[in-house]
Amino acid sequence: MTEPLDGGPPEGVSPAEAAMWNAYRNGRTFDLSDTDPLQNNPFSPFPWGPERIVRASVVARLLLNGPEPRPGRVAALKLRGLQITGTLKLAGGTISPYVELHGCRFESELLMPEAHLATMRLISCAIPRIEAARLRTEGDLHLPRCRVEHGIRLTDAQIGTDLLLNQVHVRPDRRGRAITADGLAVAQDLQAELVESYGEVSLRGAKVGVSLSLRGSRLRAAGDRRALNAPQLSVERTLYLTGAWVSEATGDQGATPPFGIRSAAGAARGSRLQPFECHGGVRLDDGRFGDAVDLNGARFVLGPREELSLRRITVPELRFNAERPEEGRVVLNGAKVVTLVDLAASWPGPGGLAMGGFVYENLVPQEEFPLSRRLEWVASATPEYSPEPYERLATVLRNSGEDADAREVLLAKQRRRRETLPLAGKLWGHLQDWTVAYGYRPGRAALWMAVLWAAGALAFAQVEPEPIKQDEHPVWNPSLYALDLLIPVVNLGQEGYWRLDGTWQWGAASLVLLGWILATTVAAGASRLLRRG
Repeated sequence: MTEPLDGGPPEGVSPAEAAMWNAYRNGRTFDLSDTDPLQNNPFSPFPWGPERIVRASVVARLLLNGPEPRPGRVAALKLRGLQITGTLKLAGGTISPYVELHGCRFESELLMPEAHLATMRLISCAIPRIEAARLRTEGDLHLPRCRVEHGIRLTDAQIGTDLLLNQVHVRPDRRGRAITADGLAVAQDLQAELVESYGEVSLRGAKVGVSLSLRGSRLRAAGDRRALNAPQLSVERTLYLTGAWVSEATGDQGATPPFGIRSAAGAARGSRLQPFECHGGVRLDDGRFGDAVDLNGARFVLGPREELSLRRITVPELRFNAERPEEGRVVLNGAKVVTLVDLAASWPGPGGLAMGGFVYENLVPQEEFPLSRRLEWVASATPEYSPEPYERLATVLRNSGEDADAREVLLAKQRRRRETLPLAGKLWGHLQDWTVAYGYRPGRAALWMAVLWAAGALAFAQVEPEPIKQDEHPVWNPSLYALDLLIPVVNLGQEGYWRLDGTWQWGAASLVLLGWILATTVAAGASRLLRRG
């Protein structure tokens, strides 16, 4: 092809390519869409005629070395309803004009690795594959409602403003990855709402300058990969794994950001909430989130060996109000959360939760979360006894003014610990629990002391013992004598002056022994209270 000196279309181009060339110079939209909706759908099996076909080489020439715009116009490539044959090769190129393709078909993959462009919008396009590793944009990269059959690669790409992947349907590449965006950097928002993926979405080490939204998306793992693999993900504000409102009739959201998104507060009539769904493992280990991680209503379908892994994440607020996973595990080991917003019904049962080293400062149940259920929550996370989750829960409750609940948690900790002790330790533990509840219920010790004192006083009132020394003894007082036996160390002037024989001697010894047991358990409880203080 040879280009005329006046900037007109080069020789050897088709009429459609010549019209596209002139539309580029005028900054106008070149529209070859059909009036028949079936013939106009880029995802339909119906072939398009040659009058709607342009070559990828001509498109690349416009983008990489296009003609000057007409006076008073801004050059831009705006196409609608075209089919691009061949491979569109833009690797390493600098693309200055604005690019917007709507409802177009690509015969082969789109190659843009290490390209540098301003803003590109591909809307409702059918593309076999997008290869854009190390791509750099000054503005947005939008791919809403596109269908990509063999994966999208955005490894180490740098997006100047927003990355939009809403309502994308993407199938996996040969390695089982649908979207590969490891090391991706997005200056503002990354919106991937109502996405349908059939392979791993990989965001390892990605950085998002504002928020990352996966509202209403359905992620499905392929092979032995995870559905969402995003360790060391950094989001300056909030990660949304929540629902989105869609039409009940079509399932279509109807409006794609930035042109509009319906929130829960603005749900239109005839719409339903589509939850975020993840069929396969999720890995968010070592993530950093500036505001929150929101799992409201999320549905995680995990296999027996798969995990929702939140190991060592750091976030001011974790909203764990998702649906309860039927299988797999939720792992919070080493996570650091300021406020945990949760539902009792969201947490998995025994064996399905791990939270060793999980640190949280405030608990905000979204609905009623009784202490008994909270203790079950801790027990589910500790199939083998560990004191740390109990002590963390007790600390949080005490800091919020729930001292009685904090004592109940520490009592539950002692009972769990008792199960790990040898027989002698278990017997001694049961005795402490039965008498004074390990010192966490001191009122019970006073009650036992009163009962034993009354019983002893009544019993000793039936006898008048002989004094050990006839000339050195106080007046016999059964009540003081029983109390003197019960209280260790303290001398009330009765014990040691009277001679008891037979059954009475055994009764006195029993009171002494019971008094020491009560005193020991109360002292142990007091020492624990002092250590906590």
